[in-house]
Amino acid sequence: MEAAGARGKRGIGGRPSFDNPGRIIDTARRRGGGGRRPVAGACETRPLHERRTRHPRRTCPGPAVTSLADPATGSAGGAPERALAALSASHLRACASLLLLCLVCFLPGFASLQPMDRDEPRFAQATKQMLETGDLVDIRFQGEARHKKPVGIYWAQALAVSAGEALGVPQARRTIALYRIPSLIGASAAVLLAYWTALAFLGRRGALLAAALFGACLMLSAEARLAKTDALLCACTTATLGALARLWLRRGEADPLGHGGRLALWGGMALGILVKGPMVPFFAGLPALALCLHARDWRWLRPARPLPGLALVVAVVAPWFLAIAWKSGGAFFAEAVGKDMMGKVGGGAEKHFAPPGAYLAAFFGTFWPGAAFAALSVPFAWRARRSDPVAFLLAWIVPAWIILELVPTKLPHYVLPLMPAVAILAVLALREGALTPQRRGARWVALLVPAIPAGLAIGLAVAAWRLDGALPVAGPVLLLAASAVAVLSWRSLSTGAAERAMTLAVLAALLVPGAVFGLTQAHLPALKVSPRLAALRDALPCRDPLVASLGYREPSLVFLVGTDLAMLNDGPEAVAFLRGGGCRLVFVESRFQVGYDAAAQAAGAGPREVGTVSGFNINGGRPLSFRAYATIPEAPGR
Repeated sequence: MEAAGARGKRGIGGRPSFDNPGRIIDTARRRGGGGRRPVAGACETRPLHERRTRHPRRTCPGPAVTSLADPATGSAGGAPERALAALSASHLRACASLLLLCLVCFLPGFASLQPMDRDEPRFAQATKQMLETGDLVDIRFQGEARHKKPVGIYWAQALAVSAGEALGVPQARRTIALYRIPSLIGASAAVLLAYWTALAFLGRRGALLAAALFGACLMLSAEARLAKTDALLCACTTATLGALARLWLRRGEADPLGHGGRLALWGGMALGILVKGPMVPFFAGLPALALCLHARDWRWLRPARPLPGLALVVAVVAPWFLAIAWKSGGAFFAEAVGKDMMGKVGGGAEKHFAPPGAYLAAFFGTFWPGAAFAALSVPFAWRARRSDPVAFLLAWIVPAWIILELVPTKLPHYVLPLMPAVAILAVLALREGALTPQRRGARWVALLVPAIPAGLAIGLAVAAWRLDGALPVAGPVLLLAASAVAVLSWRSLSTGAAERAMTLAVLAALLVPGAVFGLTQAHLPALKVSPRLAALRDALPCRDPLVASLGYREPSLVFLVGTDLAMLNDGPEAVAFLRGGGCRLVFVESRFQVGYDAAAQAAGAGPREVGTVSGFNINGGRPLSFRAYATIPEAPGR
């Protein structure tokens, strides 16, 4: 059972903060009230947006509440609300249920999904080369230095792959699922840390719902099964900002963080720098600066103990940065900062340009199913922007979002570290009774909840038919089931049962990953070009053939075939490679077929064709076809 509010703490300059802001009483003189004061012990029943934060207050204990929907509907709730109450009965239950949600959302397709070009196999291949060479300082992709991100993700992946090898996993270094384990752990940790962060704003029940809304979103689900930096970055950022939230909401206390909170703040900062350089300081520094300006005081940051904290950060990150600076002669910093980071700020790096507003437009898909509820909470956020809890959440979201919208290079996951705050804000609006169907357009916005899985069902069926001439059944049927549950969510919101609507939306989201990643993608061979090419190599009767590719340069092929995969430029090079002696294999993309045929004819008897592959390149957005040619030495004695 949750108390309606938490005990207020007087902050700097008379500003109170609330560990679990709820119904509060204004003990200062009300404006426009004729000088009257509220009766001692009476509860303040004004909504959060009408309460000021410039005067000391205390909480009203109030009656225990059984549903977040109570302020809006006054109802005891149905089965979804009772299930939510049971799962939030203790922290242990809440965390166990969140871990189960993570497994349901993140595991389907975890092993069967092919290496997704281009970033994922670049990270995985660089990690594989670390293991091959034993060099845990330098980062390379084939013969090229990969000085873009720090070493944290590579070490984490190397540890996971080494553990797989120790446990006897066959071909562990070519098994992409092992490289994805750090992302799975990072995404699950981000969900649990979102719950911990939400406890600074909400009771157990609300914190559980907020973390579940974040954990079920499509963007986190995708990043959890990709061997990249972003899931771990999100976990580090959430840890740091969860501690920062406690500093802000409990300011005025002698020690608002404790040792655990300070470890979360500075430990998250240090690990985040090792994973993705300056991004955690960026996501944490902007709200800290905004709140200092809002409060016109920076002293609320003192309990974080900045000097020992920064010393911890330096102790963690300095050894590798010094080692790579010495080994690369400073080239790492010139490439990572001068080319990679500044290239993204100054232009659309790697053809990832998008105009301002692109993140906002994509938000309704990437943060599904929570996007509709977040959109409905915007008027509440504006009205309550001066309250301490909402001020912190807006400081977390708005400055970073604006900057990322202005940067020309855009990828959907860049805003992922902002999503825990969006989820908490949506549940805070729910608790204050702000998610009501009476608001203009509310029912239309809520239709996004069933629309996304229905659209996915149609889109996947059409894609499968066009690419492979097959119509998958199980995946679209499960997506339609998710749409049916989402329709119940929309109906619940239309009748004013906002908490039930949010709970049902999370339940609908649990069905989507299994449908998309578990049941459908495994049966789309047209998208698995590199695995099918690698299978041709594995089918050759000779061991360890030398392999080259003419025209197809995706990193996934390097990861699956081997570090020594040769990249050729024209037909004569391909023919010369095949005539180099020993067992050899060349993949020739159709665009280069004429040149290869001419070179092979000029050279006389050519190697034999050993297979063909056709498919679709997701990155290039175009169909591909290949012919594979091999020279296979005669077996001894023949």
